[in-house]
Amino acid sequence: MSASKFLLVALAFFSILTPAASQDIFKGHEALFTKPRGYTVFRTNDQMVIDGKPQEASWNKVDWSEYFIDIEGANKTAPRYKTRFKLLWDTSTLYVLVDLEEPNLWASIHKRDAIIYQDNDIEIFIDPDGDTHEYYEIEINAHNTVFDLFMPRPYRNGGRARIGWDATGFRSAVQLKGTLNKPGDKDDSWQVEMAIPFRALNASEVLRIPAAGVTWRINFSRVQWDLDIVGDRYVKKVDSSTGRSLPEHNWVWSPQGVINMHYPERWGHVFFSSKAAGASNPSITTAGNEHLKNYLWLLYYKQQSYRRKLGRYAASLNEIQLPADIKRKELEATIQLNATGDQFNATIAATDGTGWKIDETGKILPVE
Repeated sequence: MSASKFLLVALAFFSILTPAASQDIFKGHEALFTKPRGYTVFRTNDQMVIDGKPQEASWNKVDWSEYFIDIEGANKTAPRYKTRFKLLWDTSTLYVLVDLEEPNLWASIHKRDAIIYQDNDIEIFIDPDGDTHEYYEIEINAHNTVFDLFMPRPYRNGGRARIGWDATGFRSAVQLKGTLNKPGDKDDSWQVEMAIPFRALNASEVLRIPAAGVTWRINFSRVQWDLDIVGDRYVKKVDSSTGRSLPEHNWVWSPQGVINMHYPERWGHVFFSSKAAGASNPSITTAGNEHLKNYLWLLYYKQQSYRRKLGRYAASLNEIQLPADIKRKELEATIQLNATGDQFNATIAATDGTGWKIDETGKILPVE
């Protein structure tokens, strides 16, 4: 999915020059602070064959994810077709299985690293350390054509996609339940199976191999175009007033709250369990960390909006209508902000000793 073309839409969410509600500093930004979804990845001892056919016993022992929803959240129109996934892992590889309901199987792109989201596709985004920088994106269409790339940082922070990066050792296969590119019949679905070697996720020159108990930030996006039938082929539906293709639909696992997948702080939590497939799902405990980080993300969004409007970052929390002291339920924390016209950094420190820091590039890290 294109990030840049939606950037202005994304930024429009954030307005800071009107008085904030006295009781809720998140008011007006609710879509960006819904709870991310979570999924537990169990281990497999099977010899995994990547053929698009989930015949290994482990696949039958783990749960499907929730069905995908609209990228902006549950308050938007529900997707027409169902999409869900399963995950497994072993010491070397993350295994992915995605099931996509589809009555009209269509794909046109065969060249690797072409812009696959011009077709209907499925996309996975992976940020191993959750700092929103140095993350990976892999896209696949129904031809099993692959587009993989590495992002040093999000587009909003000046990032440029490194399309020349390839996930070394990556394998994928597609199983079609229907006939591809044959209008006039009704298809059922397509399934994608992937094997992503952890050692392939090293474009930042830092090897990211999960250990049991670790949580990664991951999300999935399904790009879906409206189609017409012209003669014996599918074509994208066109807006008669502009002559352009109608906008694509963007359906995701964990809602972004904005039409832009390149907000990694909005991705879901994937917990790597030490237990084998078939074990019961443990609860994923991330609420405390996320609650603290949310205040820094609100500060970040407000700072970016402030600079767009006034040409500089706010030098004080008062200018962006944020309190220095947070006291809500069991949370007590203090926010500190340092800023110049072109840069800023901020920290939040809780009374239990935990803390996080963020800067104008949107990189978020724990305070050591």
